[in-house]
Amino acid sequence: MKTPRNLVVAQSGGPSPVINSTLRGLVEAARGFPQIGEVYGARHGIEGVLKEQFINLSAQPEEEIALLRYTPAAGSIGTCRYKLKSHQNDDFDRCIDVFRAHNVGYFVYIGGNDSMDTANKIATLARERGMDLVGIGGPKTIDNDVGDSEFKLIDHTPGYGSTAKYWMHAVQNANEENAGSCPADPVLVLQAMGRKIGYIPAAARLADPAREMPLQIYLAESPCSLEALADQVNDQLGRDGRCLVVISEGFNVGSIGERKDSFGHTQFSSSESTVCQVVVNYLNKVGLKAKGSARGNVPGTDQRHSMAYASTVDLDEAYHAGEMCATLAARGESGYMATILRNPGSIYSVRFDKVSLSDVANSERTFPKTWISASGYDVTDDFVRYAQPLVGNEMVSLPMIGGRQRLARLQPLMVTRKLPDYVPQADRGGI
Repeated sequence: MKTPRNLVVAQSGGPSPVINSTLRGLVEAARGFPQIGEVYGARHGIEGVLKEQFINLSAQPEEEIALLRYTPAAGSIGTCRYKLKSHQNDDFDRCIDVFRAHNVGYFVYIGGNDSMDTANKIATLARERGMDLVGIGGPKTIDNDVGDSEFKLIDHTPGYGSTAKYWMHAVQNANEENAGSCPADPVLVLQAMGRKIGYIPAAARLADPAREMPLQIYLAESPCSLEALADQVNDQLGRDGRCLVVISEGFNVGSIGERKDSFGHTQFSSSESTVCQVVVNYLNKVGLKAKGSARGNVPGTDQRHSMAYASTVDLDEAYHAGEMCATLAARGESGYMATILRNPGSIYSVRFDKVSLSDVANSERTFPKTWISASGYDVTDDFVRYAQPLVGNEMVSLPMIGGRQRLARLQPLMVTRKLPDYVPQADRGGI
């Protein structure tokens, strides 16, 4: 048998309630493969690789690794928004040098499309340099925008089911608020994450699949003018005396001072204004066909770190995706992403497989137009049938101590550095 080689795992992009469940699945599964030596977690994604900052995950207490299931976001090993661009040759060279220095034979990158592209590029470069490095991708994104629109590459990404569940309950609770306070506040506008793809705001419909609420859902993929939106809201007020509006953060209301991250993705949470506030201001300016005012609510990053609303289905699937990453690595199947595919039939079940990293990196998922209702401000029953199984039928049971959540607390067991200090190319002035 070959001498065991070490595995480096890193996380990239926005975190999710279940990202650590994928990490746990990977670490626990790796113990059963003798060809995998130590599992190192890169601190803050690919930046941790470049800076040679590794935490030894294999040496952690088993209890802390197990508690990753109940620990949201990415505080365990961290994430980043650092993108390895094609011209950053120094960065790519540094990755290879670091992996050589630490006898790394396996690299797993958990993230979205950009992360899959990075994992593929590093593995390809290693082969060109004569280094035997297995590059694997682990799927992750609350936006559900990894893969293709036909759901052949991946049915859904770990993280989406939990954020969908968050919105299902948020809208249920908001409806109680709106019903109780509608004489004074007949319109409540809620802004959902999702940039330019509508899976997250669409999940609001899971709160009311029978369509009994006065609920309107505005996706970025189904734009309309503020005037038309106000007319539709006022029509709803005429029928029901109140209206709930769930709107995508990427809905086009004109410039709101958006900012971009290093991936080139819009970060609406750091914009000068919000879509929600623009809509609320406009509705109150033109006037409502009911007494009172429109009010707004803009949930923030709690959409991706609210552990109390995590889907147990999502947690389990994220764990098995991590197991699949370790399995692919141990098999030496470089250039693949672990994937989740839905089995045919009326009873929901999935299987875990692999898909080419290059196919994922070069694909673009959209929200199916057939899932947008004819009105333009709702989604169809086909979407409900797709999304409902992902949120599960129960609430997660969290371990508690003294009334507080018991979260994983990894020990600072840092791997000894072997190379000189390094400044990532994008952090150098003028580059």
